[in-house]
This record gives sequence, C-alpha cells and structure tokens, in this order.
Amino acid sequence: MPHPETWWKDAVVYQIYPVSFLDSNGDGFGDLNGITSKLDYLQDLGVNVVWLSPIYKSPLADMGYDISDYRDIDPRYGTLDDWDKLLAGLHGRHMKLMMDLVVNHTSDEHAWFEESKSSKANPKRDWYIWRPPKYDADGNRRPPNNWKAQFQGSAWEYDETTDEYYLHLYHTKQPDLNWEKTEVRQAVWELMRFWLDRGCDGFRMDVINLISKVEGLPDAPITIPEDEYQDATEFYANGPRVHEFLQEMQNKVLSHYDIITVGETPFTHSASELARYVLPANKELNMVFQFELVDLDSPRTAQRMPFIHRPWKLSEFREIVGRWQRFKRDEGFWNAVFIENHDQGRSVTRWGNDADAWRVLSAKMLAMLEVTLGGTQYVFQGQELGLRNFLRSWGIEEYKDVASQNFYHEILEQRRKREGGGDEDSIDMSDIMDGLRMKARDHGRIPMQWDATGHAGFTTGTPWMRVNDDYPHWNAALQLDDTSSVRSFWKNALRLRNELP
Repeated sequence: MPHPETWWKDAVVYQIYPVSFLDSNGDGFGDLNGITSKLDYLQDLGVNVVWLSPIYKSPLADMGYDISDYRDIDPRYGTLDDWDKLLAGLHGRHMKLMMDLVVNHTSDEHAWFEESKSSKANPKRDWYIWRPPKYDADGNRRPPNNWKAQFQGSAWEYDETTDEYYLHLYHTKQPDLNWEKTEVRQAVWELMRFWLDRGCDGFRMDVINLISKVEGLPDAPITIPEDEYQDATEFYANGPRVHEFLQEMQNKVLSHYDIITVGETPFTHSASELARYVLPANKELNMVFQFELVDLDSPRTAQRMPFIHRPWKLSEFREIVGRWQRFKRDEGFWNAVFIENHDQGRSVTRWGNDADAWRVLSAKMLAMLEVTLGGTQYVFQGQELGLRNFLRSWGIEEYKDVASQNFYHEILEQRRKREGGGDEDSIDMSDIMDGLRMKARDHGRIPMQWDATGHAGFTTGTPWMRVNDDYPHWNAALQLDDTSSVRSFWKNALRLRNELP
C-alpha cells in the first residue's frame, strides 16, 4: 500500500465538466447542486477523487478557462455555499475534490487585466505581456511577431487604449500572464491558498508548461510559407524558467498541504523533458498529463490543422503505451492514465468501434486497457457508460466550442479566397467536417445521458448544447442494474484495481 503521503497513486479520479453534468434548476446549464445530487452514483462506481473543470466566474469565451474572478463561483454553477456543500458531501463519503487551476492566462475581463490595459503607467501593466506594433514597408500596423494562436490567427491582439498588443496563446479573451513578475506569482500563490484553506484537495494545472516564454519573443521559423502566422510552441512550451517557477510553487504552497497535483503538458512527448516535472527529487508535481497517445491520430501539421484525423496502426498504439509503462517502472515516472477528457473525442469512437454491434465490447476493451495500466486512473464523465461522439449528420452549427468554430471558419475563408469567392455551400469542407466528427472537443462536452426522459434527464429546460440522439437507449439508468453493461464492467474493473493495486 502507498504511504499516506502518496494516497493519490491509488486514486480513481473522475473528471466532471460541470456545464454538462446535471442541471438542478432547469436553466439548461449543469451546476454544483446537480453534481452533489450524484455523489452516491460516483461513489458506487468506485471514484474517490472528483476533478471539476473550471467553475469560477467567467464570460465563458472558452467555457470557463477564461477566468474573471478566481475566488468566486460563476452564477451559472451556483455559489460558494454550494461549493462548500459539495465539498462536505465528498468528504463525508471519504472522497476528495480537485479543482482546475488556470493560471497561464486570465479573462480579459479580470480586474488584473482591466488595470493592466488602462495605462502603460499602471502598476499591473507588466502583469501581462505587452509589446508595441511593428510596421511593414507600407506603414501598416503588424503584430510584434509571427506567432500563431492555438485557436487560429495571430497570438497577439491590438488594444487601442495604449497602442500596444497583448499576447494570448489561446483566445483573444485569454491574455497570458507574465510569470516573470514576482507579484504575479505571489498573486497565484494567494489564490491557491484560498482554495486549499477552504478544503480543496488538489489541482489539475491547465497548460502549466506554457507559463515561461523565451526571452525576446522572437519570430517563429517559417514552416508553412503560405500561412501568415507560424507554430511557435518551441518558444513557450517548457520554457527557460518553468521548472524554477514550479519549484517556487512547491516551496511556497504545495509542500504545506497533502494534496494531488497533475500538470497538463501539451506539445511535449519527450520522456526526459516530462520527467523533470514529476521525478520526486525535482520537487514539482505529482504527475503530468502527457498527450503522445491521444495525439497518435494527429498529422504532423496538427498545430495548423488540429482536428484532422490521421489513420493509425495498432502497433503504434501498443508501442506508445508500452514505452510509458516501462518508463514508470524503470525511472520512477508516475503516470496519469487517461484516454478521454474535455478536450478529446470519445474514446470508443476514436480508438474502438462505436457501431452498435461493437460498441459495448469496444468500450469494455478500452476500460480493461486503462485500469490495468500503472499510474493514477482518470475517468471522464460518461466514459463509464461508453458514450460516443455525436452523429455525423450534425452540422457545424451544432459545434459550440470556439476551437471548432474558429478552425472551420478560418479554413472556409482560406478556401473561399483561393476559389475566388462563393457562398459556404459551394465550398467543399467535407474533410474538415470528417476531422471534427472524430476529434472535436465538443464530443466530450455534450450533456451527460442520465435516463430516457427529455434531454436525457440532464435538464428540465433547454440544454445549452444538444444532447446526443442515442440517449433513449443508451443512458446511465439502463446500465445501473445491467450486469453486462459498460458501467458494470467499469465498476467491477475499478474494484479489482483497488483490491489488486
């Protein structure tokens, strides 16, 4: 058995995407009280840690990953009192609560940014990354460099107030914090202590390996000449001071609490690089999410075409899984074991066969794979039911995620220009839709399928996003008492994993 200080090694972590889990008040949005009402369901499954995707105040430009107030709950989800009730319900069942820590960037509606953009002389000006424009030979204003944002377009947004650009690696409404500033780091430590002192049991740290940028912010190499903006991940993924910052976090905050920590580390497949975040001697994080397996079906041009699907081979899948398991065994690298989350398509669709004849077997096969791997177990909401991607017949209007919409419309505009105009119906976008139907983040974000009543029992109102059409015959209520169901398989597999760690 693990030492009490490493309880997280045996944890089964269940990720909840709150807006889509269960709506308790009929407004169409999932909420904290809805989650609290399902704690017995989670405990029965074998879960002992619940991870909540962001529930802080937010304009929801990126579904809560654009935070305007770190110390309060967005009204869509409830109140701090509701959070306290959820925490009490979990702790009363000997379960724990993990929060999402999103501190590479804030919302542009956060008070820090509103101060920062108000004046170059404002004390919080340097809490974000500002640069003056460049100008081309014709005198046209241009961004400070050629970096491409992860949600398409330039990574820089112009602000007229001070005639400068701010950096945003993701959405224009998600300005990056300047971690070089001691005051920024101190503010982050304070907000972490706020939640830990309130009873939070740990953090999943969003894109935490991006918090340190290369000095000077140079232009990225031109790898795709026809594109105006270029992949610049080499200048901000695993940057020069990231380990210094995380060791400071460990010293100032994490070491004072018995908690679980997991870092999201995109754009990084190097075992030696990821080990620096995790190996105990470095005193940083318990574990990281590495994405080599879930990136397997991405082409080499993934940063440019993030939702295009690449055919893969079982031998490739097996090699990646085996290599990371050997790295755990030989080097002490602790794995975070997952094949689904809120940024991925459903695993039974991507890695199995979601046709009716094979769906149950595929979902059980993937469950068996996951629970037998070494590391901390992560299950995404609905994965225990074998939920699949939504139907291929759904049009682009059903995709709510900003990443899906930006990608689709940027490619549409490129093709419209190339073909000399034309309306949307005349442009062939079938390859883009094929990719979105397999890999869009939307598939993991559709409402949870609880039963066969209207909107799958998710809400009595109008859901914020359409429910998958298969819910009348594929839902939790039907699977709870069916010993041959996917959920029953997951429950038994997790019980065995707990008995035979």
